[in-house]
Amino acid sequence: MACDEPAPLSGIFTRQNSAGTSSLDFEPDADYKFVESLEERYKCAYCHLVLRNPHQTGCGHRFCQQCILALRELNAVPTCPVDKETIKMHEVFKDNCCKREVLNLHVFCKNFPECNSKVILGRYQEHLQQCLFESMQCTNDGCQDQILRKDLKEHLSQHCKFREEMCQYCNTYVVLINLKNHEKNDCPDYPLPCLQNCSQIILKKEIEKHHAVCPEAEVDCPYKQYGCHVKVKRGKLAEHENSALREHMLQILDKNSRLEEQISDLYKSLECKEIKIQQLADAIKKCEKEFRQYTQLFGNNSNLMVSTQALASHLDKSARLESQVKQLIQMANQQQSKLDLRPLLDTIENVKQKIALMETYDQRLVVLEDQSSKHDLQINIHKAQLNKNEERFKLLEGTCYNGKLIWKITDYKMKKKEAVEGRVLSIASQPFYTSRCGYRLCARAYLNGDGSGKGTHISLYFVVMRGEFDSLLLWPFKQKVTLMLLDQSGKKNHIVEVFKADPNSSSFKRPDGEMNIASGCPRFVPHTVLENTKNTYIRDDTLFLKVVVDLTDLEEL
Repeated sequence: MACDEPAPLSGIFTRQNSAGTSSLDFEPDADYKFVESLEERYKCAYCHLVLRNPHQTGCGHRFCQQCILALRELNAVPTCPVDKETIKMHEVFKDNCCKREVLNLHVFCKNFPECNSKVILGRYQEHLQQCLFESMQCTNDGCQDQILRKDLKEHLSQHCKFREEMCQYCNTYVVLINLKNHEKNDCPDYPLPCLQNCSQIILKKEIEKHHAVCPEAEVDCPYKQYGCHVKVKRGKLAEHENSALREHMLQILDKNSRLEEQISDLYKSLECKEIKIQQLADAIKKCEKEFRQYTQLFGNNSNLMVSTQALASHLDKSARLESQVKQLIQMANQQQSKLDLRPLLDTIENVKQKIALMETYDQRLVVLEDQSSKHDLQINIHKAQLNKNEERFKLLEGTCYNGKLIWKITDYKMKKKEAVEGRVLSIASQPFYTSRCGYRLCARAYLNGDGSGKGTHISLYFVVMRGEFDSLLLWPFKQKVTLMLLDQSGKKNHIVEVFKADPNSSSFKRPDGEMNIASGCPRFVPHTVLENTKNTYIRDDTLFLKVVVDLTDLEEL
């Protein structure tokens, strides 16, 4: 059952025949092939097509909703094209009966004869969404192929040029083939068709490119140079850096200590080499001094040959010494460059920044946890209120206002076991009333008995509850009450107990609290009678109790 459609016709046409229409519908402009010839009564008197959302005029002819609006727009005073009668818009109403009949007409699928389905008109579009012979576009991005629905799975897995394959590390689908771009830009055999082997090479290149950024690929720790040889998945690299931060710091400090020792050794070595350089420089000066002396002594002497030989010897010695000095200066410069600590200092600075960032994250995490706790508290409050409202709605739905209660008790065995074990001694029914503004009442049952019936009987009691209109009612409660256990065989072999409310009992005075003390039958029905398989008081682990209040002489407000 569906209700009338709202705008735009709700303010134009009189609402009649609104007992309910189907929620089914169909497209108006499609070329439908009906199983049986379409009767004239199902055709629009204006467009002569099958009626869609039919409306009937005062002269008895039917039109599509859009057609009747079109007539109204064409003429200030629209007339029926069949009998030329003036159409009075206040007499036009939705013909839901005709609409149901139209929507239940059988039509062939548009893919007939491949699809031999016959469906009702209202379910036509729904059928096309499932028809195996309906043509649809491939769902892969970039693919424009039109495929029958029954062939789509095979196309996606085997034939589509834009199909995807899964990364072996992270199970992420990665597009591997773009054949058109390959043919134009990369294929050496263009414009020949690309061979299968070439296609496979493309796939491998794409996979390697993906592996370069794949979060599941294993990579070395950035602190490998400092001694951390762990291999970890790229997606968990940041997590490893955070968890192993202390170890990384210790490794950096250890390497720093070793570098400092090496620097100290290099400084000592440099000092030794500087002393040696100074000694060589002194020797050079001594040689130069001797050379000058020899020059003065043998400048014009006949022993010039001997002097020349000695001079050559000193010059060779001087050249060797000069070469050694240059080598020592070069070694000293190399040692100086090795002592450059800037990369180490940069690394330490980066680590400090990461530590500061982690401390900031910890503070934000504390704030977020606090906000999350507050949100959880609000959600729990709302959930409790929703549960309370839901229980109240259920009570209101099942509430009776005629002084009669039929109480269905399910899962009898489980509830009796709970009563025997002392976990749930009694259960109460939903409230019921003698009238809309009458006494508020309920029943209470002890499935393992109460008082003199404990362990042998079911005890059933009648309870007067506090109601909204108690101040307007007569007190004490004086009506006759009937308690019944209903026979489920249809033979009406009910067990019945009747009692008259005692006006002197506190059970029937105006309630001071939520409910008065219960009053009724502690030995209402024996377990042996109730659970006897020959009787039919329990079926499917369910029993029914009935409470009836005699409303005679009870004045309604």
